Amino acid sequence: MRAIRFTRFGGPEVLTVSEISEPVPQTGQLSVRVTAAGVNYADILRAAGTYSGGVELPFIPGSEVIGSATDGRRVMGFTFDGGGFAEHTLLDAAEVVEVPDEVADGAALALLVQGLTAWHLLRSSARIAAGESVAVNAAAGGVGTLAVQLAREFGASRVIATASSADKRALALELGADAAVDSDPDGYPERVREANDGRPVDIVLDANGGPAIAAGLDALAQFGRLVSYGDASREGRPPIDPGSLAERNLSVSAFWLRPALTLPGAYHEPLRELLALTAQGRLRPVVGSEYPLSEARRAFEDVAARRTKGKVVLRVGDRIGQVPSGG
Repeated sequence: MRAIRFTRFGGPEVLTVSEISEPVPQTGQLSVRVTAAGVNYADILRAAGTYSGGVELPFIPGSEVIGSATDGRRVMGFTFDGGGFAEHTLLDAAEVVEVPDEVADGAALALLVQGLTAWHLLRSSARIAAGESVAVNAAAGGVGTLAVQLAREFGASRVIATASSADKRALALELGADAAVDSDPDGYPERVREANDGRPVDIVLDANGGPAIAAGLDALAQFGRLVSYGDASREGRPPIDPGSLAERNLSVSAFWLRPALTLPGAYHEPLRELLALTAQGRLRPVVGSEYPLSEARRAFEDVAARRTKGKVVLRVGDRIGQVPSGG
């Protein structure tokens, strides 16, 4: 079978199309013929050798897939230990979730890492209450596009999207944000408060890190919460002084999906809720770009350069534009 893998660490150039043996399921595993796989920033970090926990070489990236199980069911699930960028992969039989016919492949994939992250950011970390205001940074990204919609679904009184370009802000408004402003940390608190009818916001969700953390804290109301779930700026997370937080009773937390999914009720239940909302047309996962499996390099380049919006998907089975094989 064909698979994308890397045998050394580096940029997108390390990805190669390889012919390898189809994996054999062990007890408790389900063999799945992959129809599509999701691309996440974590895949780029794995290829670069900078992902938390590391990987063993050779490695097949891809942590989320959808496809046909050997029993005929249309299922999706996580391959956290890699193996998603391939024509066949193995999933934990107890962890697969069946996908309704009304939900397309790309939309379903958007609900795994990005959808569950957005759900937990609002429900588990920020503990959103009806009537609260929410600022969503990187609002045109995979998590951001869903967080904007879910904040409204969960009862937010006002949703302010922040993004770096006019077209990204326009997308956030199309998805239901009440206002959209520039995400530049310089002047961020003033823009967010103005967009919130002159008031600070209750919740800030941030994937940018660096100066965006301090800017987000400045935009928060009393007992406001900032949840950090990424460091796209690559500038690190600044030190936080508890004394300064106490002045407005602020809270700062960080979120990572993988350990959260080990908790009871943290995976199947929210994912089924997300699928149901999507099937009903109340949630619109944005599929920004689709690439054939053989163009995984280009997908990585576009994600790393922040040229994509919404969910990025590799279509499996398309042999157009193969990169050199080997590895």
